[in-house]
Amino acid sequence: MIKFGTGGWRAVIGEDFTKENIQILALGMARKMKNEGVADKGVVLGYDRRFLAKEAMQWTAEVFAGEKIRAYLINKSSPTPLVMYYVKNHGFPYGMMITASHNPAIYNGVKVFTAGGRDADEIETKDIEDYIQDIAPTDIVKLEYEEGKKAGLITEIYPLNEYLDSIISAVDMEAIREAGLKIALDPMYGVSETSLKTILMTARCEVNTIHERHDTLFGGKLPSPSAATLRSLQTYVIEKSCDIGIATDGDADRIGIIDDTGRFLHPNDILVLLYYYLVRHKGLRGPVVRNIATTHMLDKVASSFGEACYEVPVGFKYISAKMQETNAIIGGESSGGLAVKGQISGKDGIYAAVLLVEMIAVTGKRLSGIMEEIKRECGDIYMEERDYKFTQEKKAEMQRTLMEEKRLPDLPFEVEKVSYLDGSKVYFKNGGWVIARFSGTEPLLRIFCEMPKAEDAKSICGLFEQFLNL
Repeated sequence: MIKFGTGGWRAVIGEDFTKENIQILALGMARKMKNEGVADKGVVLGYDRRFLAKEAMQWTAEVFAGEKIRAYLINKSSPTPLVMYYVKNHGFPYGMMITASHNPAIYNGVKVFTAGGRDADEIETKDIEDYIQDIAPTDIVKLEYEEGKKAGLITEIYPLNEYLDSIISAVDMEAIREAGLKIALDPMYGVSETSLKTILMTARCEVNTIHERHDTLFGGKLPSPSAATLRSLQTYVIEKSCDIGIATDGDADRIGIIDDTGRFLHPNDILVLLYYYLVRHKGLRGPVVRNIATTHMLDKVASSFGEACYEVPVGFKYISAKMQETNAIIGGESSGGLAVKGQISGKDGIYAAVLLVEMIAVTGKRLSGIMEEIKRECGDIYMEERDYKFTQEKKAEMQRTLMEEKRLPDLPFEVEKVSYLDGSKVYFKNGGWVIARFSGTEPLLRIFCEMPKAEDAKSICGLFEQFLNL
């Protein structure tokens, strides 16, 4: 019942996300830590604002305490990057975050982090699943929460200031202070408000927030920053003449941006902007890493700087691993997550947002102007994205067509190569590409196409749609 996808284990509350399953997972982790000889170092636990998130963290801690493993609980709802930061900077072997990230409100879940504050890779998660298979509910021995505290096996901590100070020390706060920026913030009823307001107001920005209250239903919307979910932020930026609008997903590891003109910046654009800024204006050198469904505009920018762009499967664990291997300065994905060298080894929407504010302050340019500058230097490219729900029978049919029979629709452009690294991806000789792949976090087939002309990207998505009878 507990299966890890690209972003941890996620399940419907009351269906598979239950107290019993949560504690089975905790016991699996405890046994894994004991067998690896790291149980004496303890584990870090955090939670966001989702329904039952705090309770689930405490249920998890009770199992660790029952197994005589110290659990350090971040005792206020917090961003996922805070847990990753604390695992990394205090040498913990593991951390766990109770969150379903950007999934609908009926979901909750668990993300697992390994030494160095990294997302658990597929080897680690498969290992956890193997431990879980051998556990029955009757195996669970727990120490009640208050008893665990008294015994010193459960410790409540709140290291937010330490995390925020690490970001403040990494950005040009003086430049931001001098810029006098006006910023609109939309935490999407999630956990980013305290962190971002603290940093930005320390830098003397004027910060106005919408959707800041605690709402486990996320205002009836998906807590995922997209063009469809950020219309209120767009309106606010335009009406209040803000320099930037910043949104974060439910656990604040991903961002969405509204530029000074009120236009939603696709996460692809954010990655391109930040890579360009880090090299052109901050003087950093190094490659960039993207997943297989993220813009090839990064390849163009990297090439203009004499650098490489590396492609990996979807899943941030692949990005962080490749960044370490290649000494890349930034890596990210088209869903809004990114990491920058020198910070944590995973997605950090808080740091990414502050870095974008620094970019506006240091360059003295609007985001819209910087984007136009990049397009003049490197050319342009257009992306079309489509999502499709399916039945299990339909999924099996599409899996057979795309991945076993390896069939494709008749395509009007010359094909350079086809990759099956993660889904079915076609590379065209004109620099365009199209991919059809199954989401690792939601029951969706996703089709992405990027071409020199927008109408061609739409046309190719349509061909795949017809070919698969979607």
